[in-house]
Amino acid sequence: MARLLLRDDQWRRIEPLLHGKASDRGVTAKDNRLFVEAILWIARTGAPWRDLPDAFGRWHTAYMRYNRWCKKGVWQQIFDTLADDPDLEQLMIDGSIVRVHQPGSGKKTAQNTEAMGKSRGGLSTKIHAAVDALGNPVRLVLTPGQASEYGAAPALLDGFSPQAVLGDKGYDSTALRDIIQAVGAEPVIPPKKNRLAHIEVDWHCYKDRNLVERFFQKIKQFRRLSTRYERLARNYQSLLCLVSAVIWLA
Repeated sequence: MARLLLRDDQWRRIEPLLHGKASDRGVTAKDNRLFVEAILWIARTGAPWRDLPDAFGRWHTAYMRYNRWCKKGVWQQIFDTLADDPDLEQLMIDGSIVRVHQPGSGKKTAQNTEAMGKSRGGLSTKIHAAVDALGNPVRLVLTPGQASEYGAAPALLDGFSPQAVLGDKGYDSTALRDIIQAVGAEPVIPPKKNRLAHIEVDWHCYKDRNLVERFFQKIKQFRRLSTRYERLARNYQSLLCLVSAVIWLA
């Protein structure tokens, strides 16, 4: 049996969120835990689906079921449920670029709609993340790799009312500062060198921004997230949601 990732206590928390429970319509699933472990094995190793160990069952069955759950939004629902009670004393936002591997590039005409774009390193996707005061992810957004960070910030902040929003210089925008202040939060964002007006920054508070960087370090230990092999944005986002859910379960 391949090395597993979920402890028993973690499984007990995630089990009621999965499809195929006895109370659900249709066939009751007997292998949900093994199936989730199979997806985590794929995410962690970055291996092709065909290399899924036999101990997890047929690779094609696992892939088709994973894809079906992606279409239904099951992985996003799991993440949203576990992230439903964040610590919003602070909200840290940042973006990180991942390279798109050749098998995941897809058709050129569909690349933009699938959150792929040309950046300095070639075809890439940018993951935009917001984490709470404990470093747990609360929202994830995908854009093409060349997209600006501050352009995705409103989507990261929508619906949240933190006391402070922490971001690096890439988020220094008057419009974004206005959005942050409109929800009653303090923008803790260093000004760019070309900004004429002087802006005070709470540098002691700003030190906590490392939590979002630590989040990216955690998810990039999963090789299928550090390099994108999925052609469809929804399938890549689903892997991201599952791994982020595991971070909440830690």
